[in-house]
Amino acid sequence: MVIETMSYLGLLFYVFLTGLEMDLSAILRPGKRVMGIAMIGILIPFLIGIGLFFLLQHGSKVNITPKMGCVFWAASLTITGFPVLTRILADLKLLHSDIGRIAMSVAMLNDIYAWVLIAILIPAGINVKTVHVSLTGTVTFVIVCFFVVRPLLERIIRIESEKDNYDEYYLCFVVAGAMICGCITDVIGAHSIVGAFVFGLIIPNGDFGDVLLDRLDDFVSGMMLPFFFVSCGIKIDFKTIVAEEGTAWYLVALVVCLACMAKILSSLLVSVLFNMPLRDGATLGVLTNTKGILALVILNAGWNERILNDQQYTVMVVAMLVMTIAVAPIMSAIYKRRKGLKQYRLRTIQRPKADTELRVLACVHTTSNVSGILSLLEVSHATKLSPITIFALHLVELTGRASAMLIVHSRRKSAAQNPSRAQADSNLIINAFEAFEKDNHLVTVQPLTAMSLYGTMHEDICSLAQDKRVALILLPFHKHSTVDGRMEDENAAYRDINLNVLANAPCSVGIFIDRGLAAAVRPGGPSDNIVKFRFAMIFIGGPDDREALAYAWRMVGHPGISLSVVRFLPGEDAVNLELENDVESHGMSPAIANNERQTAIDDEDYINEFRLKSANHDSIMYLEKVVNNGEETVSAISAMNNCYDLYIVGKRTGMVSPLVSGLSDWSDCPELGVIGDVLVSSNFALQASVLVVQQYGSAAQDRGMSASSDGSRQERFGLRQRMMGVLRFSHSSKGMVLSDSDWPVGNA
Repeated sequence: MVIETMSYLGLLFYVFLTGLEMDLSAILRPGKRVMGIAMIGILIPFLIGIGLFFLLQHGSKVNITPKMGCVFWAASLTITGFPVLTRILADLKLLHSDIGRIAMSVAMLNDIYAWVLIAILIPAGINVKTVHVSLTGTVTFVIVCFFVVRPLLERIIRIESEKDNYDEYYLCFVVAGAMICGCITDVIGAHSIVGAFVFGLIIPNGDFGDVLLDRLDDFVSGMMLPFFFVSCGIKIDFKTIVAEEGTAWYLVALVVCLACMAKILSSLLVSVLFNMPLRDGATLGVLTNTKGILALVILNAGWNERILNDQQYTVMVVAMLVMTIAVAPIMSAIYKRRKGLKQYRLRTIQRPKADTELRVLACVHTTSNVSGILSLLEVSHATKLSPITIFALHLVELTGRASAMLIVHSRRKSAAQNPSRAQADSNLIINAFEAFEKDNHLVTVQPLTAMSLYGTMHEDICSLAQDKRVALILLPFHKHSTVDGRMEDENAAYRDINLNVLANAPCSVGIFIDRGLAAAVRPGGPSDNIVKFRFAMIFIGGPDDREALAYAWRMVGHPGISLSVVRFLPGEDAVNLELENDVESHGMSPAIANNERQTAIDDEDYINEFRLKSANHDSIMYLEKVVNNGEETVSAISAMNNCYDLYIVGKRTGMVSPLVSGLSDWSDCPELGVIGDVLVSSNFALQASVLVVQQYGSAAQDRGMSASSDGSRQERFGLRQRMMGVLRFSHSSKGMVLSDSDWPVGNA
């Protein structure tokens, strides 16, 4: 009795927190397709559950239970546990997939269906003759709560929100209110959890709700709710399955298997009716097989009222355990197999054809990242031949069970008068991107929210990038610019996310260091209202630099942008150093030599193509700068101070050049590459924003190169110098080779 009492108390507080977290505005607006899938997913398993109940009862020699038990069996079989399903989808990184969104929408509708069944079945199970009285009382209780108690709570919360923190008195009052509402519905004839759930539902969303969750979530979920599961386990008696009831064991096994297949069969029918692939239908059936606490509540209510006997209770609980445990491993196997087969071509910005859509995944952590990212997307120049589709991803740290409930809700605008901080940030971010979409008719924006642990957040980003087939992932830098121009850490966890994305991204990646790009918009002259941006692209060589040049080339189509492409070439001293290294080396592997030679040829071909096509473009200036070592490169970059609004550079993953020799020894941020690190270093007074680009495939190449020996690195170093020296002497007449005195100052 003590365990039973504690279990119901823990269950009551759990459903109170569930109602506190739930957002009715998201649940009450499903699409027709989702509504149809949910209804079929409810009706067919319901009918199968009734048939399985009578099949099991027909095989039993002891038939003492009422026929009303079939409804309890069928109801528990149709319910999908939304919190458990969300956790499974989060672990499998399927939250933003099409099948994941459909499964969560169906599960939310199942939650409403489950509460309606609990409010109807339990009074009917207690006494069919008085069920109308219980239902009338329950409806009256709900109306009073929403139209009398909720406005009173809103007024109290509005007064208390003006203080720095909420008094403990009000927190205790809310907890006591949940228990009182549970007692009221229990007296009416409904289950006590109905009152607690409704009381949690009427509390307005906002900081007060967040405080309640912080105070109660760990205690309820970690200490009190386990008593409910213990209570369920005590009622299970495996001996009654076959021995006392006289049911054949194979009949029990058949019932369990058919119960596990009910949702899958209904989802396969859904796939036929709604023209879905059969594989997706089977996957949806496996996901919706997830069971939660509400299904156990219905079975426990049937057992307590002796509507279900020990055998029927045990068989259904075992079936629910089997189908829920099997969801994660089955989905993991299916998802990994399908993920390996899913490929797409447009993984980079550098493409053979310019008339293709550019798909960008723009990631933001806080509202402070939005203005810079939007400014960068604005100058990315969407055209009719090459429109831009932006997937705006708000990255939120996953904390506790409550946050998992917000994953779907945060994708819609909250109607709450006092939204929580996470909801308020999401609303601001979504509104900003939607306003950007309205101002740019060639841009399509789809806002999303990813909630996960910082350690696995990169998996959400990469899987979403692959699912949406994007060509570029934009990430904010983990540091922000201060008033004095220095860079200050914002969150060290952001850096780990960026490093993991760079290592595992299925497409190109850009890390954006915002130093007021939006503020750089200014009139072009007294009589010219066109905004002017001065961009610079620093080119040394390699696939990352070519990708950065491709992005800069796209930007220059914007009427308000002038672009200076600065190519650094090795001087005579660098060539002499290369010859000395060749003497010290002991030969070179053919693979490394061919790779370096092909890289140099690709660089030269792309530069020549760029110069040929932009020869008559007044907004483009091509410059060449001769340097001999990393020190001269840094000096040349330092001389560009305050000349440009945005610097676009390649990360130069795995590339070795005498032009940056020694710079990596004092690099603070290796994820930016040596040139990017120089540009954002606090030792320089540069006030310009920086975009560091890594082309898809460079990370794998870098891992392959890092596995080679020091001798192989020396071979690549020498070959790179020799190729750059030959290219400089053969093509210097085509460009402007500047000395230090010729370096542009001011407006280039």
